[in-house]
Amino acid sequence: MSLKQLTHAILALSALGVAASASAQTHQMPAGMTHEEHQKQMAKDAELAKRGADAMGFDQALTTHHFILAADGGSIEVTVKNASDTTNLDAIRTHLKEIAGQFAAGDFGKPLMTHGEAPDGVAAMVANKSAISYGFESLPTGGRVRLRTTDAAALDAVHKFLQYQIREHKTGDSLKPGI
Repeated sequence: MSLKQLTHAILALSALGVAASASAQTHQMPAGMTHEEHQKQMAKDAELAKRGADAMGFDQALTTHHFILAADGGSIEVTVKNASDTTNLDAIRTHLKEIAGQFAAGDFGKPLMTHGEAPDGVAAMVANKSAISYGFESLPTGGRVRLRTTDAAALDAVHKFLQYQIREHKTGDSLKPGI
């Protein structure tokens, strides 16, 4: 191979690498969304991840959130993506234990800090705090906060809170109990 051919081959491979890198970094724009709306959504998602890491004490990209609605309330579950990630595993368990206690006391400061607004249902959860129980459960790769109530107003508030979390964190979890 001549020097000229080698140079062309290197340039071609470099161009392919740049194109592949640019392609990997672009996000698919959702149907029906303008470029400007998509840019705003990506910025909002980045802000949520940063505020979440600050409020929760663990890396959002290395963990998975799930919000599950149940007939008697629901649950907040957070797990590490890598089972050997003990740093984030410990931070998840610490955070979930803390929020179980804080929520029981009517303190929803961490969700407010994470989202930059009070999530749906919070005002009614605070007003009905004595009707809701919050219990921490350890999971093999994370933890869970179980929210339980027999009060109709409190149940509606818990479901609104969890549905808000599902939408904001884009978890894909069901917006209905037991599905």
